[in-house]
Amino acid sequence: MNLTLSFKEKAKLLQGITVLPESNDIRTLKAAEIIIKEGFSKIILLGKPEVIKKDAEANGLSLAGVEIIDPENYSKIKEFEDFFYEKRKSKGLSIEESQKLVRQPLFFGALLVQFKVANGMVAGAFNTTGDVLRAALQVIGVKEGLKTVSSSFIIVAPNFLGQGDKVFLFGDCAVVPDPTSEQLADIAVSTAETRRALLGDEPKVALLSFSTKGSAKHELVDKVLETKRLLEERKVDFDFDGEIQLDAAVVEKIGKSKAPNSKIAGQANVLIFPDLQAGNIGYKLVERFAGAEAIGPVIQGLAAPVCDLSRGCSVEDIVNTVALVLLLSKKNK
Repeated sequence: MNLTLSFKEKAKLLQGITVLPESNDIRTLKAAEIIIKEGFSKIILLGKPEVIKKDAEANGLSLAGVEIIDPENYSKIKEFEDFFYEKRKSKGLSIEESQKLVRQPLFFGALLVQFKVANGMVAGAFNTTGDVLRAALQVIGVKEGLKTVSSSFIIVAPNFLGQGDKVFLFGDCAVVPDPTSEQLADIAVSTAETRRALLGDEPKVALLSFSTKGSAKHELVDKVLETKRLLEERKVDFDFDGEIQLDAAVVEKIGKSKAPNSKIAGQANVLIFPDLQAGNIGYKLVERFAGAEAIGPVIQGLAAPVCDLSRGCSVEDIVNTVALVLLLSKKNK
């Protein structure tokens, strides 16, 4: 199953624009060249045009068709300064600090997304996750109706239970360490939306626990039960259930035995872990023990898409993540 190719083909239909702020990293320049050649996104690089072009030429790269914007000379920089100052002045931000921050690549890139010059931003090859999310949260903010920014991984399980490849979404595996019930509900909503945006099918969401339908009593189980109650209260438009153990969520025979009246038992394709330890360990277990492909993390819950990369990412990772960002931008319209 070549999901990344599928994502690129879908992204190509959108003909969107992605900003890559880390032009000081050669991997970004290489990715920009590939993306333009493959034709599934227009690309904006940030920095001094003469410096970027010199770096590209020194590495045998062509940036023909790539737009390069220098924040210092951008026509709307004053508009960006005013917007950011008004948004952050209640937090103690001064005009002078606003002027400095909006010229920094991560903040400027997020402002291009906020002002709809670009559909999304991909960063993190050079900057930390904290820096990327800080810029995104301060400029773009959280999507209406949510209070939590989280993440999900796309997991391709090879020949799952002898039935061929199956795609799951795991959330949250990278951002929120110890989510409350309210945060877990947000994570469930965001991960369901991410599945629809990227895969186009209907999410069946399992709120995972070490208990299924009262088989154990514990405050950790209560947190998951409260999450279920909150989702019921929100009247969300996808099937979900919990608390439920992993085997009952994904194996039909076990699901029928442990949770016979559940809408998602044995059929779950979105797995919501009760905390970050379980989620992070879970996705790495299936990746290393079962040979599953893990794509992500996909940052979700923002009002417009910004995706984070590992600082150890490959050029291919950047290219593939740009396709994800464009598909998420379609969801956010």
